[in-house]
Amino acid sequence: MNNQKKSVAFIEIIRELIENRKLIKTLSRNDFKAKFAGSFFGILWAFVQPIVTVLVYWFVFDKAINVGGQVTKAGLTAPYVVWLVAGMVPWFYFSEVVNLGSNTLIEYDYLVKKVVFKISTLPIVKIISSLFVHIFFIGFMVVLYIFYGYAPTLYMLQVFYYSFAMIILCIGIIYATSAIAVFFRDLTQIISIFMQVLMWMTPIMWNMQGMVDQGRISKPIEVLLKMNPMYYVVSGYRDAMLNNTWFWERGTMNLYFWGVTIVLFILGTTIFKKLQPHFADVL
Repeated sequence: MNNQKKSVAFIEIIRELIENRKLIKTLSRNDFKAKFAGSFFGILWAFVQPIVTVLVYWFVFDKAINVGGQVTKAGLTAPYVVWLVAGMVPWFYFSEVVNLGSNTLIEYDYLVKKVVFKISTLPIVKIISSLFVHIFFIGFMVVLYIFYGYAPTLYMLQVFYYSFAMIILCIGIIYATSAIAVFFRDLTQIISIFMQVLMWMTPIMWNMQGMVDQGRISKPIEVLLKMNPMYYVVSGYRDAMLNNTWFWERGTMNLYFWGVTIVLFILGTTIFKKLQPHFADVL
């Protein structure tokens, strides 16, 4: 009986999203514009901050600490900046969606209180809204690679597969966190801190394989770090951009990631549907 309820919640939300796709498109566009309403430079801020962040990390790790180039799976040494960008681009999207998406029901409380409004569409608004900037940075990343002499290849098209995988992961997470945050407002602050920790646990600025080869990370720690679903996505971007590796070559990592993602999706939608009748009363 319990499994049946989970399946119903999962299917019901998918159906609601399909039926209200035009509404989601409109709300997402308005949400993107509202982020920068009133600022002089408008949406330019959406691109300036991530670029500055990349430049800071590049300077600190490559110039100040002098970590040098990063060795790819093919045994070639890639400039640190292109290696870094392949990890930062998916992380920017993931961190923004989880942080903003967890607060979406509180932010749109006036819509939640409307009886006829489909509340299940709201978490998806942040997914789509943040996607506009993510697509820009994928293009920025490709241009940067071309500048450094990396010609576009078919492998690079896998970036869209890994982006899709990350989106499904985000959906499951923010359906759960946005619903719980309505009743426990401190959750958004906890998530913000957790995301800072998770960023450093994900091999974005540092090369996990290099540290394993040097014996600085033990096998159990390596396995533990690889259990982070974002390891799959970040490594996937680098496989697509640098390592010329197809996603199906990753074997058990594919099974693990999609297993965790599907569980989170079902769990997140179930929590959302279970708590949904009480949202308006609390807000």
